[in-house]
Amino acid sequence: MAKYGNSSSKKINRDEALKRKHKATFLMNDKELEAFEVYCKRYKIKNKARFMRESVMRAVMDRFMEDYPTLFQKEDLDRLKVIEQNNNNQ
Repeated sequence: MAKYGNSSSKKINRDEALKRKHKATFLMNDKELEAFEVYCKRYKIKNKARFMRESVMRAVMDRFMEDYPTLFQKEDLDRLKVIEQNNNNQ
C-alpha cells in the first residue's frame, strides 16, 4: 500500500466528491413524455438520466456564463465548470 502514497487517497476523496448522492425528480405530462421518448429514440439516447442531467447542467452553466461577473464569483464558476467536465468524462 505504501507505494501508492497520497495519490490513492486523493482519488478516493475526488471520487467521493463526485459521487451522485442527491436525488432530483420531476413530473412530465403525457405530451412531454411522448416528445421526450420520440427525441431519445430519434437521436439514439440510451442513458436518459445522463441526458437530462447534462441538459439541465448545460442550461445552468450557460446562465452562469451570461450573468458573470455581476452575479457569481469567478472561482465559483471555475469550480462548477470543472465538475461539469468531470461528469461529461464519465
